Amino acid sequence: MPKHSHLSSLVRPTAMEHFVGQNDLMGENGILRAFIRNNKLPSMILWGPPGSGKTTIARLISKMVSARCVELSATSHGAADVRKVADEAMNHLKMLGQKTIVFLDEIHRFKRDQQDILLPHVERGTITLIGATTENPSFKLNSALLSRCRVFVLNRLSEEELYQIVARALHIWRSDEEGSEEAAPVTNKSDEAALLQLAQVSDGDARTALNILDIATSVLPSPLSPLTPEDVKAAFQRSHLLYDRNAEEHYNIISALHKSIRGSDADAALYWLGRMLQGGEDPLYIARRLVRAASEDIGLADNTALPLAVSAYQACERIGMPECDTILAHLVVHLAETKKSVRVYKAYNKVKEVIAKEPNLPVPMHIRNAPTKLMKNLGYGAGYKYNPDYEEPVDQDYLPKDLPTKKFLDTD
Repeated sequence: MPKHSHLSSLVRPTAMEHFVGQNDLMGENGILRAFIRNNKLPSMILWGPPGSGKTTIARLISKMVSARCVELSATSHGAADVRKVADEAMNHLKMLGQKTIVFLDEIHRFKRDQQDILLPHVERGTITLIGATTENPSFKLNSALLSRCRVFVLNRLSEEELYQIVARALHIWRSDEEGSEEAAPVTNKSDEAALLQLAQVSDGDARTALNILDIATSVLPSPLSPLTPEDVKAAFQRSHLLYDRNAEEHYNIISALHKSIRGSDADAALYWLGRMLQGGEDPLYIARRLVRAASEDIGLADNTALPLAVSAYQACERIGMPECDTILAHLVVHLAETKKSVRVYKAYNKVKEVIAKEPNLPVPMHIRNAPTKLMKNLGYGAGYKYNPDYEEPVDQDYLPKDLPTKKFLDTD
């Protein structure tokens, strides 16, 4: 097997029976497998984490259906490429009666106007689109394009599934016949321990697992040499946990941090903070969200929380990572353990609801400012009672007369 080739490319399945994972889609009774079997593919979006099999599924489809297939990547192709492919697809359909499948990897990187180019061709059936994305398509794709595609959700691979993938890859690497599809059980205890460790540290990402295996096998004295957990550990040269700041996981984890604080679970809050910081997240992004949490969830129950959060933000801004990690941890624990009040948060939401429903009612005349003589003559400020001049409470309205809702804050 050529040593210059990436193992992940060499062992990519070329037959359905060698595909591992996503059983609800690609298993014997999987819905996507049924589409492939019947040669009736809808335009689709494959949404899943890195290394879950999106590209492999697309390439399997291209081998198994009677259609012309074109592969593009949103990172290296643009609008002109899409127009060219669409024109060629139309000509191919007219002349040969054969449809074209366009696999567009990382479709979320296309801007909205670029996505619009695809829409009429998908709508007319000139092309069958297979888009692959790690991002939530609800946020990243035009609603019109999304409505014309089936969304298939791919899950992170299990350790058992990763073990099957890397065991097959190791066998192929050792095989004399390049690209052999035959899978053989791992009987060597050292290999088994190494592959188990590899499956555990790869975070459900087959590409990561195969890249680590590629590095580990490249330093073995010979293909017959046993693979050891130490080889895997040496090849595992990641500086942080899997964490994509541009992916849905970014929003999932910040949500987990915020809800852990709201739920007063300081240990959970620290854990999610660590996941973000160790994954390379911008500490100022975290600090901004914590300033919000200090006001939204702690609010009037602890008026020290907001200035503490602002101070933490300023400290992170000045000293940066790694020194500011403890500052954020300090803040997170304080916010989680202190008393909570959403009184202001709920009240302001009520205000926004009322403003959205009601017309823009005028400011009462008596509390309007009257900086000019004309305004005074028109009655601006007439009858206003200056509160500091009165020892007793002042009976005076401050809201528009016709406003139906006069109470927004709940009583403590």
